[in-house]
Amino acid sequence: MGRLAVFRFLMLGAALMLATGARAQVTPAPLSAPDRGGIMVQLAGGPDALRTTLGWETPVLWTHRSADGPGRIELTGEFGLSYWDARQGRQPASLWQLSAIPMLRWWPGDGRFFVEGGIGPTLVSRTQFADKAISTAFQFGDHLGVGYQFTPAVRASLRLAHFSNADIKQPNPGFTLLQLSLTCLY
Repeated sequence: MGRLAVFRFLMLGAALMLATGARAQVTPAPLSAPDRGGIMVQLAGGPDALRTTLGWETPVLWTHRSADGPGRIELTGEFGLSYWDARQGRQPASLWQLSAIPMLRWWPGDGRFFVEGGIGPTLVSRTQFADKAISTAFQFGDHLGVGYQFTPAVRASLRLAHFSNADIKQPNPGFTLLQLSLTCLY
């Protein structure tokens, strides 16, 4: 079993344990519990690479509900450690990434669906990856997605994620991925 397979297996096991433990400890509560943070697992893929992330979501840092407007807006922070694996034999074949992304989440009405987006800094372990020169270890992560709150303890989202250095230095090819996130709140 390769390093990437072991890493993904461990992350999946951790997510399942957290989901099972979180579900066992849940008491009746609103679907969005602002005083709770969570552990998240993200799997993403694009034409150049696959990305696996283990992360932490902060409890809600700020929230706003308009008296006459629909729903509410929340701000949380996401911190993650990601492993990138290049596709189709591209070299260098891997890199590590640290990220800190502030995320806004809009809950229209009192339902379970939400829309989310965020932009924040990331650091990558190398400036060459998947047959591309990415110029800087400092990158920005842009995320836009939709999601669903399954239970008070489990939430999932599907996001479009883009990573680039915002033209700080050339070349700046960027990477765009489709990302599935599973968050287990505790």
